Amino acid sequence: MKSNDSSQRRRNLRLAEFDYPQPGTYFVTIVTQDRKLLFGQVLDGEMVLNDIGRMVTEFWLAIPNHFSNVQLGEFMVMPNHIHGTISITNEKTTMTSNVGATHASPLPGISNGPKPGSIGAIVGSFKSATSKRFHDLTNRRDLHLWQRNYYEHVIRNDRDHQAIYDYILANPENWEKDDDYAQV
Repeated sequence: MKSNDSSQRRRNLRLAEFDYPQPGTYFVTIVTQDRKLLFGQVLDGEMVLNDIGRMVTEFWLAIPNHFSNVQLGEFMVMPNHIHGTISITNEKTTMTSNVGATHASPLPGISNGPKPGSIGAIVGSFKSATSKRFHDLTNRRDLHLWQRNYYEHVIRNDRDHQAIYDYILANPENWEKDDDYAQV
């Protein structure tokens, strides 16, 4: 049973000793609010994107345009979530285009939000931008596109990276085994 008690603390999913703005590669999973099937459907083991799924793909691929120190790896948009890998390089973070306010990064000294250039800032910016476009496309300001938070895993070696690569690419083929498949 869900509780609205704001005194409950959310479990921190981040490694306490890890410096998230540091160079590295991260596996990220972002899930739709209430796991709603918003991005298309899987047909014969292939993901077929709808307009919202194509928009999410477009914004994902644009991440390096907004974070010059980021390289994207494999990714997959599924009916109710997205998987992808993001590499943060040694290059200094600079914006290569004027994207306006992101709503994802806190003002300096005001919040304990994500550090600029961190995986949290990158994912937060992506979620904010896609949410805004989702609201524009659907004209439904009352709906949330994404659930709060996201899953991330620090990829530490080539074997780990290969397993994640295989998992991401096999996701559509394994959709019928997913707990969320029953919603279809």
